[in-house]
Amino acid sequence: MSTFIRGTAILMIAVFMTKLLGFVYRIQFMRVAGEEAVGIYMTAYPAFIFFLSLVQLGVPIAVAKVIAELKAKGESAKLPAVMRTATVITIFTGIVFLPLSILFIPFLSETLLGNAASSTTLYVGIAIIPIAAACGLIRGYFQGIVRIEETAWSQIIEQICRIALITWMLPMFLTPDNSAMNAAYAMGITLIAEGLSACYLWFKYHQHKKQERNPVQKKEKFPMEPLLSIALPSSGSRLFGTFTWFLEPIIFLRALSLAGVGAVAATSLYGVISGVLIPLLLFPSFIPYALSVVLVPAVSGAAASSNKKKLQERIHLALRLSALTGAFAAAVFYVHGQALAEKLFHITEGGSYMSLLAPVFFFYYIQGPLYSILQATNDAKAGMMNSVYGGIAKLGVMFVLASQPGLQETGAVLAIGFGVLVTSFLHIATLRKNKAAAAGFTMFALPYVSFIMTAVMRPIFIPIGQFGLLVECLITTGFLLIILLLFGQIKKNDVLMLKRLTKIY
Repeated sequence: MSTFIRGTAILMIAVFMTKLLGFVYRIQFMRVAGEEAVGIYMTAYPAFIFFLSLVQLGVPIAVAKVIAELKAKGESAKLPAVMRTATVITIFTGIVFLPLSILFIPFLSETLLGNAASSTTLYVGIAIIPIAAACGLIRGYFQGIVRIEETAWSQIIEQICRIALITWMLPMFLTPDNSAMNAAYAMGITLIAEGLSACYLWFKYHQHKKQERNPVQKKEKFPMEPLLSIALPSSGSRLFGTFTWFLEPIIFLRALSLAGVGAVAATSLYGVISGVLIPLLLFPSFIPYALSVVLVPAVSGAAASSNKKKLQERIHLALRLSALTGAFAAAVFYVHGQALAEKLFHITEGGSYMSLLAPVFFFYYIQGPLYSILQATNDAKAGMMNSVYGGIAKLGVMFVLASQPGLQETGAVLAIGFGVLVTSFLHIATLRKNKAAAAGFTMFALPYVSFIMTAVMRPIFIPIGQFGLLVECLITTGFLLIILLLFGQIKKNDVLMLKRLTKIY
């Protein structure tokens, strides 16, 4: 098995395991801490990620790229110097941005979020940032030397630790009627889990350094310019993405307050939407992600060789399989989404919004592969701008709709779906301009029609509620599978082509 396929297989399993374990963690968190504590945690988490992005400033990506280049040139003796320079840059950005973040927290929690209860959770989140930044550097190192195992295991260890602590330790510290402290304790669990992951990465890093150490090498310096020339441009899109996510709970809560919804109720509702509904909808997305990893290099190779037929075959295969995944997810979550959310997470309200989001999130499943194909066909900049437009559209529509007394949280949910549609349709429109790709809106039509037919006809032919929830989901999946087979959307050639590509790459 080639290094590429081995790495892809490990990455796919790691992504699946991380998503599965993260899903279990969210279930336990909601059951143990309750909706309000989860809401406070989820309103604080985007700010934590934004502050972390400021401190990292794209340096882990630069480390991976520079180390990969040095490795290819046979200059492995310079790798420790690269890590020392990257560490100096990260320490400097931490000294600059961490105090500013701490000073900003009171204004963020009390004025922007309108909920002072989130401040304690935010302060604990700040304590995680130095550890997470160090983990990012080491992961960048291992990515550069093409070792996926260490990153995969560190993520799995972190999630297992979080699940164990949220299940057995958090109940010991829970304070009745004090959701703010309960959310802070949950962030503290994230701190412990991140620390454990950092210890594992640190051990593996030093172990690898001992194996690679050259006894005659000197402690030379590596200049900052090569790292910064990669880090600063690459951090732009990530900073914008994390900034729009940072703004999302602020606009959500402010808009609902204008519509007359109290801060506690709005915070709990945001926790249900962002901590339950969205993760549930996105759980099967590891499949399109894995497809992107396997097929994008194949698309790049076809584009580089100007093989138009091969390019079209591989693009169509990636998008059709992603659309099929989206159809299955949309059908199951539209018909059974509310029951799944209430059964798994024990939520009392908000589950009905699954029927609003499921038809839209069909397009989320094709969004990742679309963006990866745009990168492979030299349209990465257009793809990034599409994501920017989608993020701006979501926030703008969210404020307008959620602030209406007649819509409130329904308006916010519609805005989330609108953002997904804008980005996905712009990606499709951009790819459609590439005549060589020969991809357009029609290739997604039959899978989507199949999902609609399943949503309408399934309750008519087999009434819902006669069997257990798992059996009900399997019946809906089987119903959709039959429709897709009748429409000729599942083809034997797809499996054979995918098998050939994995042998080539």
